[in-house]
Amino acid sequence: MREYIDREDAFALLKKYNQDSFHIRHALTVEGAMKWFAKELGYSEEAEYWGIVGLLHDIDFEQYPEEHCIKAPELLREAGVGEDIIHAVCSHGYELTVDVKPEHEMEKVLYAVDELTGLIGAAALMRPSKSVQDMEVKSVKKKYKSTNFAAGCSREVIQKGADMLEWDLSELIQKTIYAMRSCEAEIEEVMKEYQ
Repeated sequence: MREYIDREDAFALLKKYNQDSFHIRHALTVEGAMKWFAKELGYSEEAEYWGIVGLLHDIDFEQYPEEHCIKAPELLREAGVGEDIIHAVCSHGYELTVDVKPEHEMEKVLYAVDELTGLIGAAALMRPSKSVQDMEVKSVKKKYKSTNFAAGCSREVIQKGADMLEWDLSELIQKTIYAMRSCEAEIEEVMKEYQ
């Protein structure tokens, strides 16, 4: 049985430790992408749960960047979040800050799309539309190959994530674009209060 935190409480918890609009937007983007992937991969009944993992995945990053995925368990336990969510959240720091290996397909998706949503989001900002709605795989791959572009988004992690899922890079990028398209308008609405 999973211990559950509802979405409203999860968002309040995120905002307790994250005030920067960049971090809020990233959390919402990963949440939306995770929900899309849950439905795409046959886990529709768990879409909300996948989304909450995405929403909380960087809970400790803004205030404790040196302890990313190390401080998270403490913050999440204090809020009564279940060990399954804590494991999933920490697994995206595998071999970077922690030894928590992504095991469930959901954890592998989180690992793969966390960095990639950042890269795609940065690429979208370079477009006249400032949107992922007209983004294409070839545009993302061009930016992916340019190591100076969105240098903070680890290409190694993205590739490792694709390998974990046994997808080629183009497939991962295409699916992540679709996932980001599915939640972009909703996120823009929420982000109005941060402008």
